[in-house]
Amino acid sequence: MSKQENGKVIEVTLIKSAIGYSTRQKNTVRALGLRRLGQTVQHNDTPVIRGMIDKVSHLVEVSE
Repeated sequence: MSKQENGKVIEVTLIKSAIGYSTRQKNTVRALGLRRLGQTVQHNDTPVIRGMIDKVSHLVEVSE
């Protein structure tokens, strides 16, 4: 189940809970497809995804 349609794929892992952070940050984590601590999802490496990751960089870990 890879998303390699047009270039790089990045893996995003939730390493810290969003509890105690703003609703906006919680919604961003959810929009990335992350629901559980330790869960990893794959996304195409796009500017939109990179912007979302930048907003919650203290909660997630990224590997390429």
